[in-house]
Amino acid sequence: MAAIPPGTRQRCSLCQVEIQGMVGGNDLVHFSQGGPGTRAKLWARVCQYLRTGEQQAQCLNQDASQRGTVQQSDYFAEAPIIEIPPAAAPGP
Repeated sequence: MAAIPPGTRQRCSLCQVEIQGMVGGNDLVHFSQGGPGTRAKLWARVCQYLRTGEQQAQCLNQDASQRGTVQQSDYFAEAPIIEIPPAAAPGP
């Protein structure tokens, strides 16, 4: 997929995020929730899970040279462990 020209946005037909082209190639990804992120974060959370060639052909974020290096913080964090106290025994 070709680079997105600076100052313009393209919407992915699969996941519906918008990618805004930036000068220097550090594009901004506008997620439906939360602040903007990077192409690397989008790939870590969404794009890597596409399986068919058809899906990958539609994805705006399959070119590794455009997304940069994925950091550990780009992935979703593990859910915290929640300690649930044992239920009280029913009365007589």
